[in-house]
Amino acid sequence: MFPREYRGVAFVVGLFLVVQIGALALVPEFVESGYQAVENPNDPTNSLVYILAILAMTGLMLAAFRYDFDHAIRLLIVGVSAWLSWYVFSAVLSPIAAAVPALAVAVALLVYPEWYVIDTAGVLMGAGAAGLFGISFGLLPALVLLSLLAVYDAISVYGTEHMLSLAEGVMDLNIPVVLVIPLSLSYSLLDADESDEADDADPTETAADDERDIDGDDERDPTSIEDRDAFFIGLGDAVIPTVLVASAATFSPASSFAVPFVGLNLPALFAMIGQIAGLLVLMSWVIKGRPHAGLPLLNGGAIGGYLIGSIAAGVSLVEALGLSGLV
Repeated sequence: MFPREYRGVAFVVGLFLVVQIGALALVPEFVESGYQAVENPNDPTNSLVYILAILAMTGLMLAAFRYDFDHAIRLLIVGVSAWLSWYVFSAVLSPIAAAVPALAVAVALLVYPEWYVIDTAGVLMGAGAAGLFGISFGLLPALVLLSLLAVYDAISVYGTEHMLSLAEGVMDLNIPVVLVIPLSLSYSLLDADESDEADDADPTETAADDERDIDGDDERDPTSIEDRDAFFIGLGDAVIPTVLVASAATFSPASSFAVPFVGLNLPALFAMIGQIAGLLVLMSWVIKGRPHAGLPLLNGGAIGGYLIGSIAAGVSLVEALGLSGLV
């Protein structure tokens, strides 16, 4: 049997694949329904507007955590979950009927935010968001978006480190901004939260635990994935690279494959492969217990795979970069 950390990595890969395939399945339905969010998807300034929105939202969340407005952020994210879930369910149901399971997602997150509820909501959100942004960002805007966000992620993790502060604040809210990766079948996120609350309520026990760790009696390493019951990965790490996958399936001139229910071509397929390759490298670092920025690897892998797939499909580099209308 594989070590549990490798089973965890396999679970992460499975979640990312579901987000990718879900986004590709939604793309034709979203295009037909007219869900494109911008008038001109080939305008690269769309990427800059989206990045500014991310910066504003990040600042808002950090301020909320600092001034104890955590629950307002939780309600906001739950509302966004229901909204994106509605888009997903509306691809197979009528708009009114789709509201029922979308509201069920929101209620489940509020009432019983166990890890599998959070992951299910996260996958729905991820596929819906990637599909919507994929049909709204042409090839050049998508490439600009992924490139700039990779740089921003590296700066925010290794430089300012505010992304780490944001992650710490989000972790306690049990919302699908992060995907929960259990390392054992018996793991319960809710039980873990109750245990943490009990530790916080008993300072004597906490102090004893701290002293034991200092003395070296506890051989568990909290930074090692082998000594944890679960690890977490940001939902954005699944969504942002998949935007390019969906964009390639929508806007690339490469011929599409005859795949049932999924819009797919060679550039999109290779972008998927590149993203998963970047994910595997990232997970090899996570297993060693060190926090890392995900988007440089994931976005870089997706972009590299996309360009290789485009060339293999006979698409010129100018067309692949979305520059044909500008050159």
